[in-house]
Amino acid sequence: MMKMTRLEFVLLLLPLLMVLGNSMLIPILPEIEASLGLEGAWSGFILSAFTIPAAIVIPAVGVLSDRFGRSFMVKWSLYLMILGSLICVMSGGGSGLLFMTGRVIQGLGAAGTTPLAMALAGDLFGGEKRTGVLAALEVSNGAGKVLAPILGATLAFLLPWNHSFWVYILVSFIILAGLRKELSVEKRKSGSFRGTGRYMRDIQIIFKKKWMLLVPLYAVGGTGLFVLFGILYFLSYHIENTFHIDGFFKGLAFLFPLGAMVVTSYWCGKRLKEGNGGLYMGTGVVLMVAASGGLFFWDSLSGLMFLLTVCFGGLGLLLPVINSEVTGAVGEEERGLVVSLYGTSRFAGVALGPIAYGRWKEDVTSMYGWTFAFVVALALTYMYFLKEKSAQ
Repeated sequence: MMKMTRLEFVLLLLPLLMVLGNSMLIPILPEIEASLGLEGAWSGFILSAFTIPAAIVIPAVGVLSDRFGRSFMVKWSLYLMILGSLICVMSGGGSGLLFMTGRVIQGLGAAGTTPLAMALAGDLFGGEKRTGVLAALEVSNGAGKVLAPILGATLAFLLPWNHSFWVYILVSFIILAGLRKELSVEKRKSGSFRGTGRYMRDIQIIFKKKWMLLVPLYAVGGTGLFVLFGILYFLSYHIENTFHIDGFFKGLAFLFPLGAMVVTSYWCGKRLKEGNGGLYMGTGVVLMVAASGGLFFWDSLSGLMFLLTVCFGGLGLLLPVINSEVTGAVGEEERGLVVSLYGTSRFAGVALGPIAYGRWKEDVTSMYGWTFAFVVALALTYMYFLKEKSAQ
């Protein structure tokens, strides 16, 4: 097994920071909602105030990283993450407006985390090494989703909820310290940017040739994250209100579906090679469709956790393949924008999932119906992608 370099370690912390931005708060949403006086659908915006701004500005961050360099944009994104986190810490006195302002600034900072980590991996590595690093980024992303709810629930037990935001500040400083040395290798050479007009023409050519491959991949990734974060939002309330499980054990319940996603992402990344991605994506789609359909017939806590574990285990097979396909589709000069648009689709799914499921959770049967519909749409989009890829 190859030893992880310090550069790879720094890259893996970027998606971890992004995941902490929402997943760490999921177990303590009711406490934040009560402390800030938020009611009903507004509680969904505790998560979406972070992800919506990120989804909006990610393409601009991608363009700027193509122009000024990835590490430059990552650093400024981390500064915003630190500022937003400090504001959230100060909002513990009960100011909902101050808290939401901090979350928006955090979201703007998050725009330069996972998408730019993927773009950097594409720039700095090639061949199977690139595939391995991209898979490791997805594993880091998934591992963060596993550990973050447990971390959030544990910190909330030990400290006032607003002090959980010091974690983001600490991780940001660790990344900045690593960036200072390790990403000095990534510097955009003077004069290498070909000009805005040429850049935009090249982007148009790329999307004219490859949009029928890229857009389905964007849609599948975004839909998968929409379902994932919507279900996690629902579970945060369902486990506590229906089964009266709270605190550390509530956070532990998220381990099963998220842990399955990490394991399958890691397993897929280790075996992913040129030409076999369709097999893993197809298997993942079948698992997701079967498990989401089973939600109608098995509503006990054990049945629910089993089906969600299977469903998100399937999602774990999809995401490393999509990462590799999107990152390898273009050259370095345009990769920032193309990968960032994929990041936008993922963030959009993360942002809209809690809002939609916040409205649907009152009628669980209807919510399961919507879940199944979105997973079927994901499957049909995947089939379209296969058709277009085989035709090229």
